[in-house]
Amino acid sequence: MTVAVDKTKCIGCGACVVECPVEAMDLIDGIAVVDPKKCEDHGKCVLVCPTNALAIPNQPSKPKEQLDPEAGSKFNLKDPLPEAVKDYAQDNDKKTIPAQVTPVAGGDVWSGVWVIIEYTNGKVAPVSWELLGEGRKLADSIGCGLSGVITGNEIDSVIPEAFAYGAEKVFVVDHPILKDYRTEPYAEAITSLVRKYQPEIILMGATSMGRDVFPAIATKLQTGLTADCTVLGIDPETKLLQQTRPAFGGNIMATILCRTSRPQMSTVRPRVMAMPERIDGREGELIREEFTFNESDFRTKIIEFIGSDAKSAFLDKAEIIVAVGLGLAAKKNLAIAEELADVLGGTLAGTRGAVEAGWLTHDQQVGQSGVTVRPKVYIAIGISGAIQHLVGMETSDFIIAINNDPDASILKVANFGIVGDLFQIVPAMTAEFKKRLQHGVAN
Repeated sequence: MTVAVDKTKCIGCGACVVECPVEAMDLIDGIAVVDPKKCEDHGKCVLVCPTNALAIPNQPSKPKEQLDPEAGSKFNLKDPLPEAVKDYAQDNDKKTIPAQVTPVAGGDVWSGVWVIIEYTNGKVAPVSWELLGEGRKLADSIGCGLSGVITGNEIDSVIPEAFAYGAEKVFVVDHPILKDYRTEPYAEAITSLVRKYQPEIILMGATSMGRDVFPAIATKLQTGLTADCTVLGIDPETKLLQQTRPAFGGNIMATILCRTSRPQMSTVRPRVMAMPERIDGREGELIREEFTFNESDFRTKIIEFIGSDAKSAFLDKAEIIVAVGLGLAAKKNLAIAEELADVLGGTLAGTRGAVEAGWLTHDQQVGQSGVTVRPKVYIAIGISGAIQHLVGMETSDFIIAINNDPDASILKVANFGIVGDLFQIVPAMTAEFKKRLQHGVAN
């Protein structure tokens, strides 16, 4: 029997969509819709519906004392629909469901905030330091310690940096097998640490490595993972990690909680969080752990490493970005944007539309399905400002937008907007920058 929806009561909050374990629920025109081919009558959607718009027809109610312990994600409810569930369906801005968590190893307490410090090819991903700054805020909110985790080979040079950026403890797994990144050995190394020390929260950058290894770790630990977060916080009452990320194509911001499993895991986009202050001479506790696996335990090997083009590979680190949208009209017109970028020493980027048109490669795409950037200067040429693009660049220090539409959304987030023909404005800007920079004029 498929879950029934009372359309007169449904408010389109989406709580049922989030809770359904078989993805049988969807929102169409603001109303919950059930896919009868997928629905298995788990009843979790019924429990979280704040308006009682969902029901399972012809199913007798169980006595309260005999409720299925798995129903409603182990809410352990005294009443069928307490205020906590209603709050959960309304963006989790008040109370939330207390966690019922069973440790996977050792003790009975999950404690501490960990940041996985990404170290590859002799370099640390800057998002690791950004997350130490954010991790400090989270740790202070729940009254626990902040730790960094470094895996790799010959990584001692990174340890002082981790302390300098705020880590109180640093866990190190140093082994030749970990010299080059591979999913399996890195996942085993980090999972072993988590099972032994049981941190409450683990953060990692939403980089190529983070997006690859974190799902593997979450699967091994049988816990939840929220990817590509843009905001993190702690609920003041329950102390649960509030993980906010774009959803429904970037049209809303969803706040997600991991109520029943530990650790709580999130990946965070680079350049979303502010870089913390670096203080030389900071010290802390160093814990070294052995890596007991052999090369024969893993199915993959690194045969060759081929580096990417520097400009696109480090788009998230660029301080000046010149970005183009479909307003540029044709690929041949990229030349005017490229010339401006060259004069300023900037990096060329674009919208999803520009990438799909074949003007740019995917690693040059800024936005929800591309790279999040936070440059000192972001020049948007012919970009309308769809929300999917804005979430990837709106935290830039200074935004200059050039568009012939005075109502373009990009102008609402720009510090300086120019309304007019980009084919006249951009060459004029380039010429003026050339003249000023040639004579050493900085303003």
